[in-house]
Amino acid sequence: MFGKKDEKRFEETLVQHSQSGLIYTWRDRQTGVHYLYTWTAQGCALTPLLDENGKVVVD
Repeated sequence: MFGKKDEKRFEETLVQHSQSGLIYTWRDRQTGVHYLYTWTAQGCALTPLLDENGKVVVD
């Protein structure tokens, strides 16, 4: 499902540290879709990254 074991499916494109946690953007190498991932001590969230028109960012 995720390709070869030594091949990473997701590429980390940005990391930001905030007072409450971490913010990442990831890119799926197979589909080109970008995701926004946030992590705090209370939990985490993952969602597709959207552009200014509300469409999923794909490259």
